Amino acid sequence: MPEVSSEFVARMEDVLDVYQQAHDPACPVVTFDEHSAQLVSETRQPIPAQPGQRERVDYEYEREGTANLFEFFQPLAGWRQIKVTTRRTKLDFAHCMKELVDVHFPNAIKIKIVLDNLNTHVVSSLYEAFSPVEALRIARKLEFHYTPKHGSWLNMTEIEFSILSRQALNRRIPDRDTLTRIVNAWQSQRNAAHATIHWHFTPDLARTKLASLYPSI
Repeated sequence: MPEVSSEFVARMEDVLDVYQQAHDPACPVVTFDEHSAQLVSETRQPIPAQPGQRERVDYEYEREGTANLFEFFQPLAGWRQIKVTTRRTKLDFAHCMKELVDVHFPNAIKIKIVLDNLNTHVVSSLYEAFSPVEALRIARKLEFHYTPKHGSWLNMTEIEFSILSRQALNRRIPDRDTLTRIVNAWQSQRNAAHATIHWHFTPDLARTKLASLYPSI
């Protein structure tokens, strides 16, 4: 349907245009996403690894609930910040935005942030968490760029979470404290190396590769 295609295209090209912008400390580009992590504990003590044999764990385990990960990622600086929380409500989102503005980029004039279009990812969340004066102060520093529906792959933070899952979360993690330690260690290593994502998908390439999504004129 043309209406669906034009909406997808408009948001996709907006995000891709943001990704092409040069590094500007006064107007940084940051991507944001959230990820659920399952907490699982052992029911029996694992058998330690031996020469020529890997650690062995019992197939039984105990579910310990879930935790949420919020991540900010600044690709042009090779920087990321992950926060482990128990929930991902509007209030949690609002406090993440305040932290982004006041802690991570206090000198920025405007922060361009790429994120998906969840019902919590809205300016009104700030007004549910803070006074109107404070909410407006934070909102003035933020410029939201939403990925299209079914287009969350355009958010670079999704790639970051995929790497995190393969490199650090592919084990049984019993509780939130352990998860936080694992995530912080991974984050510190990636930041020290200025690890980043080399994004090559541009609006021009999208118009060729995804031509069928574009409305006919």
